[in-house]
Amino acid sequence: MKKIVVLGCGLVGRVIAEDLSINFDVTSVDYSQKNLDKISSKKVHKKCLDLQKAAQIKNVVKDFDVVVGALPGDMGFETMKEVILSKKDIVDISFFPEDPFTLDQLAKKNNVTAIMDCGVAPGMGNIIFSYHDQSMQITDYECLVGGLPKKREWPFEYKAVFSPIDVIEEYTRPARYVQNKELIVKQALSETELIDFDGVGTLESWNSDGLRTLIDTMKHVPNMIEKTLRYPGCVEYLKVLRACGYFSKEEVNVNGKKVKPIDLTARLLFPMWEMKEDDEDFTVMRIKISGLEKGTKVTYTYYLLDRFQDKTMSMARTTGYTCTAAVNLLAEGLYTKKGISPPEYLGSHFEFINNYLTERAVIYKVHKEFN
Repeated sequence: MKKIVVLGCGLVGRVIAEDLSINFDVTSVDYSQKNLDKISSKKVHKKCLDLQKAAQIKNVVKDFDVVVGALPGDMGFETMKEVILSKKDIVDISFFPEDPFTLDQLAKKNNVTAIMDCGVAPGMGNIIFSYHDQSMQITDYECLVGGLPKKREWPFEYKAVFSPIDVIEEYTRPARYVQNKELIVKQALSETELIDFDGVGTLESWNSDGLRTLIDTMKHVPNMIEKTLRYPGCVEYLKVLRACGYFSKEEVNVNGKKVKPIDLTARLLFPMWEMKEDDEDFTVMRIKISGLEKGTKVTYTYYLLDRFQDKTMSMARTTGYTCTAAVNLLAEGLYTKKGISPPEYLGSHFEFINNYLTERAVIYKVHKEFN
């Protein structure tokens, strides 16, 4: 039986460990014993360790066949580098800000397969995009995605399954999209738009930097954009915080002490954004892919509306199960490409991954329209 180690045991890491334990020998590693104690599967081995030290990573992964990275984004890049140096294959969902392709040659040199950004978006959206790119001349790709609490609570009407710093990063990092093959850079939270979604109602979309690797790997597609979804009104509060400097990483002097505003903001907001045990959420994603298929203009629309079920957060399910599907591909020897693999490289395995998700009640509905 393959041995797999999951680095990080937050809401998503826990779901990943439990799902993989069905077919593999799984160990979950986290700095918090409290997090580890929340794992319901008795089959998962648990190890309480601080993974911020690089030396710890090498020691932890040395006896395993596959590594899963489910750590905060600011730890993701260095963790992946250490795993690669340890000559271990890895699937990662930390969504780190650094350029992953700077590790490509290192991974190839060490004969490592490193799949990154393998969540829902980026992740499954990229896989769907790449799947159709094999049989279409795509002209337009649009992805609208958001994870939201079922219960709306003022002021933000938002809860996070990810690290609060990673969430704030999404509100500050310049948003990139492609229009007529030109790279457009806008401020995050810009170009808001109200959109109606079946089963949900009206949500607000805004520019975020979700395309990531697609900007480089899909240069032949002239129009590409990803936007984040929130309940209407949330964006305005975030813009106020940003304009007032609460997301700044530059230290300020407060009564003789140096303080980073973003650290204070994260500390104050996390209790408001943290998912509680009885909280329920949902994930909504709409992908539109337009272009020529066998000489005919077509548009494929994928729609995901996934809700809290089986005592598991939807964002943890939709993110985690995409990741575990990719782990299964690796463990079964179905994906062997060495080097850095963004999720769009898995397009030819769409049916395997989609079936895996369907078995876990994560359903992507698809509609084909002739233009």
